[in-house]
Amino acid sequence: MRLVTWNINSVRLRQNLVIDLINEVKADVICLQETKTPDEHFPAQTFIDAGFEHLHYKGMKGYNGVAIISRRPFENPRIFERLGKNDCRHIAVSFPEFQLHNIYIPAGGDEPDRSINKKFAHKLDFIDDMRDFFATHYTCDTPMIAVGDFNTAPLENDVWSHKQLLKVISHTPIEVEKHNAMQSSIGWIDVARRFVPTEEKCYTWWSYRNRDWGKSNRGRRLDHVWITPPLESALKDHKILRHARDWEKPSDHVPVYVELDL
Repeated sequence: MRLVTWNINSVRLRQNLVIDLINEVKADVICLQETKTPDEHFPAQTFIDAGFEHLHYKGMKGYNGVAIISRRPFENPRIFERLGKNDCRHIAVSFPEFQLHNIYIPAGGDEPDRSINKKFAHKLDFIDDMRDFFATHYTCDTPMIAVGDFNTAPLENDVWSHKQLLKVISHTPIEVEKHNAMQSSIGWIDVARRFVPTEEKCYTWWSYRNRDWGKSNRGRRLDHVWITPPLESALKDHKILRHARDWEKPSDHVPVYVELDL
């Protein structure tokens, strides 16, 4: 199975880029975040025409939104309302071999102080809620994959400058601590770092503010693929499609690809 996760930053605006992605990597399943459209305007027919007949999505106007599009049938589509908010950030489906969770964790705003920034407080509480959700409902023996824009770059080489970003949201110590606790909840395996050594830089996001993003290369690894231990032996390949940042009208995130032999 070839699975891709991508923060698309508007699925209606960039649906043609999803088709380009499908053609390039021959994906079986694509998980999208930040689709930014209510369900009645989701471009379902575009993906059905491309062979992705199995769809599960939840969106809202202008913000957030998550979608799973698949060539393969799945069961038990679920929508989760985290922290009592219907903000379209977490859906899941079940394939015969595993459960798949598609997650869009809040970005957190600009000021890393929960006492004055409600968005940052929401992000921290959301990560805690995900940690408790996994720990309560599953174990490390449950075959599962969790993907999405987690909006945290946990390791020193997941950002362009560890020292300069320690007080910048996405790499602050408190976010990293909570991100790691969520990962430890049921022994999640960070797929990217199974293929890219921790001493190497690894990014999936480059700001729109940097016109020559490739030259400056001030990136962060915000997009993640996690698997539980029963699936570790199935891992075959992993790629970050960096060149997608140069596509016409690109997202500021690039797709992350993983292949499993199931």
